[in-house]
Formats: sequence, structure tokens, C-alpha cells
Amino acid sequence: MGDSRWVRNGLVWLVLVVAVVALWMTFASGGAQLAQRSIGAVASDIKNNQVAQLIQREDSREVRVEYVRTAGKSDATTTLPPDADLITVLKSYGVDPAQLPPDLIRFEPASRWASWLGALTFLLPTLFLVGIFVFMMRQAQGSNNQAMSFGKSRARLFTGNKPSVTFSDVAGVDEAKEELAEVVEFLKYPDKFASLGARIPRGVLLVGPPGTGKTLLSRAVAGEAGVPFFSISGSEFVEMFVGVGASRVRDLFDQAKRNSPCIVFVDEIDAVGRQRGAGLGGSHDEREQTLNQILVEMDGFDSSTNVIVIAATNRPDVLDPALLRPGRFDRQVILDRPDIQGRRSILEVHSRGKPLEEDVSIENLARQTPGFSGADLENLVNEAAILAARRNKKTVGRDELTEAIDRVIAGPQRKSRVISERERTMTAYHEAGHALVARMLPNSDPVRKVSIVARGMMGGYTRVVPDEDRLFKTKAQFEDDLAVFMAGHAAEMMVFEEQSTGAANDIERATGVARRMVTEFGMSAALGPLAYGKKDELVFLGREISEQRNYSDEVAYRIDQEISRLVGESHERAKAILTAHADKLEAIAELLIREETIEGEELESLFDTPRPQPDLVGPPGGRPATRFVQPQPPQEQRPAPHGERDLPPSGHGKWSPQPAD
Repeated sequence: MGDSRWVRNGLVWLVLVVAVVALWMTFASGGAQLAQRSIGAVASDIKNNQVAQLIQREDSREVRVEYVRTAGKSDATTTLPPDADLITVLKSYGVDPAQLPPDLIRFEPASRWASWLGALTFLLPTLFLVGIFVFMMRQAQGSNNQAMSFGKSRARLFTGNKPSVTFSDVAGVDEAKEELAEVVEFLKYPDKFASLGARIPRGVLLVGPPGTGKTLLSRAVAGEAGVPFFSISGSEFVEMFVGVGASRVRDLFDQAKRNSPCIVFVDEIDAVGRQRGAGLGGSHDEREQTLNQILVEMDGFDSSTNVIVIAATNRPDVLDPALLRPGRFDRQVILDRPDIQGRRSILEVHSRGKPLEEDVSIENLARQTPGFSGADLENLVNEAAILAARRNKKTVGRDELTEAIDRVIAGPQRKSRVISERERTMTAYHEAGHALVARMLPNSDPVRKVSIVARGMMGGYTRVVPDEDRLFKTKAQFEDDLAVFMAGHAAEMMVFEEQSTGAANDIERATGVARRMVTEFGMSAALGPLAYGKKDELVFLGREISEQRNYSDEVAYRIDQEISRLVGESHERAKAILTAHADKLEAIAELLIREETIEGEELESLFDTPRPQPDLVGPPGGRPATRFVQPQPPQEQRPAPHGERDLPPSGHGKWSPQPAD
């Protein structure tokens, strides 16, 4: 098909090129034509010895006349009368050919290409016009075909005979793999379940934050089942023309039924699966038509086809309820950020084929990366390999992996950034305040690294990493975190007796944590265990204006007072610790100024006493002193920006005299 199309196109272009060349030759030769003189004038010129040569071709009545250079005349042509030869005509004008020089008259043989050239002179313009007509017709036909295929599905088909991804390539989501392993069994052995009256699942919805492996897991299901795999994005259904989305959905499922058993994977299904009737001034008709067609195809009258739909989204809260009911998406598989065991398994998968040094511990690397998704871990190992290649090393070592963690969290180093000595000193004391307060508070996480080297938009950072993964967080831990946030600002005020914009990010994050403690987690004694502010998201308006206030102005005032109290008390706690250990603050700051970056072991070597541990003994009666609360429901949890997953970083060094935005 492709070869014949190439041949046809080549012939059209060949005709066009030949026609253009022929026209050029015709016009070029026409522009070089000589002047026409009468035979009598030529005979007179011969008598005056002004003609150098007469040239006649045997098959032509036209004679070329070449004049002597000194005659002052240019060459010309003359035409003989019909049925007359040159010698006879010259004699009739009184010119004796016997008295002429022997080489004055020259006869040339007839050209065998002359007749062909004459025919081509008339034929090629015709071919040129025909070629243009054929070309325009083919262009119109191609446009028509494109218009006719506008409603066809844009799904990419991956055949199952060459599986590129299997379950062995997916790690850290063991429960999700077990759920999807049954889908593979349905596709491989449908009779096993049909004999028990079991119905094959219509659809599987993969839910989780970005980077947790939803797309990779769906490819692994197709690779394990060995069936055709149709992949399409939700945004590829909808176009500017009405009815195109529904037409593409019909075409996609028609193709899937012809290739059944198969898997249809729809990535980012929230692009077309949002709740209907949520728009301002009416709904989006085209998107709703597309969604209606998906609903019909997934649970229509034809229930005998073995087509499983796998969809992925990180916004399950905005999907239409009709899409989530049993019979359409029968299973919802949650893919959360991996725990330490999952991170270790993911790192082992991505480190295959990469030469790691013997002292590299995957276990320690997994402990240093809490909150990392699978995509973050893959990027971490890749960045470490790039750093090793940049340093002309043959293996990847701990230095490259540690540097890669910082690059993933905060960005690359900016050592070329020029700052004054005063700003560098302020950054050092700012980060030393964070590190000292984090080290002295029992419920804070251990400090892993402190640096005053700029990374990304941060002028410096303090990275703290918990010893173990947590599902819950206590009020005491929140309060210690608030003190660590405010420690940088307190250190600046204590040492330099002035404020800077470097603490802007710390204050913003501390205020946000305090507000959630009061309004979501019920950690305020004055307001009690109540939730303030309805968190139902408006699907069409988005998150920015989604919070609905369900409390009075008096309660709003008390909320603001509680937030101010929590942040103020945390600032005073941080200030008290810094004052009591002013010598340690000075030592940490001087070490930072000298070394620029210090690790947790170097920080710990500056202290004589062990790090305080949390007191979980509790009051008399055996009840624990700390009441645990769950930070937020898993489905509403939003991935924290880089730099917030471990705590940091501090202010991040925007030490400019201009006020912060």
C-alpha cells in the first residue's frame, strides 16, 4: 500500500519536472531567436562581401546567415520560397555560386530529434496541465480522507506477542499487583471463572498520586496476559467539533471487540469523566456526550465480549458517580506512595544494569527517601548515574546517590551564585537555627543534612528525615515542627536583631500547619475537636475557590486567634532553645560558613549529650500522653512539593532588601 502510493506520487512529480524543463527550454530558445531578413537583402549583402557563411539544414527552408565581423551587422535568418533550393534562388538574384568561396554555403544533415522536439513542444504543456489537475485531485482526495477519519479512534495498539513490561518490572505495589493478577487470569482462563458463574470485571480504576506507577502497571497487565493493548489519553477523545468524542469512543470499542480478548487503557480519564452538570451556565455538551458513550459501551446490552477497561486518574473525587458504580469500574485499586519496603524494591528494580559500588546500601537509600514516588526514585537513580558519568567514573557511589537525593528534592546546586558575605552569614545562622532546634526537640525528626549552598530557588536548606514511615502524626510532633519552622526567623532576630525575607517560606508553611491543626485535626483546646470549613471541591471551579465557609464570623476570629497563638508559642519555644544553647548555634553557624554543607554525623559530634527522645510513658493509669490523629484522608491527600516531604527547608535564603511578595 505504501509502495504503490509512493510510486503514484513519484510519477506525478516526474511529469511536473519534465513539463517545467520543457517549458523552460522552449522559452529559452524562443528568447534567442535571430532577426529575419529577406532573401533579396541577403543576396545584396553577399555581393558586397559582408556574408561570412550561409547554413541550411536539409529538412528546413530556413537559412542561417552569419555576417563578417567588420560588416557591423548581426547574424540573421532568411526563409526560402516553397519548392526552391538555395542555389537557384541566389542565381535568380544575380549571385553566381561558382564565384563564391567554397565554404560560404554549408548544408547540414537533418536532425533526427527535430520532429520529436516539435511534438514535445505541443505535448509537454498539455502534460503539465494534466499533472497539475491530477495533483489537485489527489490533494482534495487526501483532505477528504482526513475529514472522513476525523471521528476514528486515535488509540495506539500494542500487540501481546512481544510483552515489553511484566509484573517483574513493577515493584512497591504488591497489593495492587495481586488485584490485577486476577484480571490476567480472567483474560487467560475465562472458562475457569465462567464455570462458577463469575462475571469478568468490566473495568479497573487505578487511583493514586502522580508517579506511583499507574500507567506502568497497566502495561504490565497487558504484558502478562499476552493480549492486544489499546492505549489512549482521555484528552484525545474531545475535539472542537460536536460528536467527534462519542464517535471515537464507538470506534475504539469496535476495534477492541474485533481484537477481544483485549485491554483498553484510558489515561487521565478525569479529562472526559468529570461529573455531569457541574458547569457554570450549563454543562459542556461535547464532553458529556463522550462520557455518555463511554458509559454505554462499558455496560451496554452486549455483555459477552472480553474487553477490560483500565483507567488511571489522580482525581477520583471529580469523576461522575455513574462511572464508578459496579458494572463499569468494578474495582478501584489504590496506588499510594511506597513505604520503606516498597522503596527498597523499586530501587532494586531501577538499579539493575547500573554498576553500584560495594559500599552502596539500598536499605539506607530507601530510609533517606520517605515520601518519594516510584517516578522520583527512578529519577534519583538516573541522576546519580548521570553524575557518575559527568565525573568520569565507572561506577555509581554513595556520593552520587546522596547528591541525587538533594537534586530531586531541591534542584541542582547553584555554586556560581554570587552573594555578599553578610548574606552568607545570615543564611548560615538561619539554617543553624533550624538544625539546632530540630536536634533539641524530642518529637522532631533527625537532621540528615544542613547546607548553605543555593539549590533551585532556595538559598540554603535543612533536611530532616524520620527514622521510620508514619501513617499518623501527633499534636506534639506538629508543635515541634512549628518550632523548627520558626527557628530560622528566631535565630535572625537573636543574632542580627532584624528580620529578612529569608523566612517567608517558613512562616507560610507554619501558618498552614497551624490552620490545619485548628480547622481539620481538632487540636485546639479553645475550639475543640471540630472541623471548620467544608472541603467538598467544586468540580468546575477548581481548588482555588473550593472551600465553603460553614462557621460564623465569631468562630473565624477565634480560629485566627488560635493560629496566631500556636505560631507565636512556637516562635517563643524556638527562641528559648536558641538562647539556652547559644554556643552550639555559634558552632554550627561557623562550621557551615567554613564547610558550606554538613552531614548529620558532623552535627551530632558538636554535642556531648545524646539526642532527646519522645516521652510516650504518659500520665498515671497507663494511658499514653500523646493522642494520635490521622493527618488527612488518603484520597484527598495532595502530593507535597519538592522540599516539603522531609521537612525542610528553611526560608531558603532569599536575603534581598526588597520586601517579600
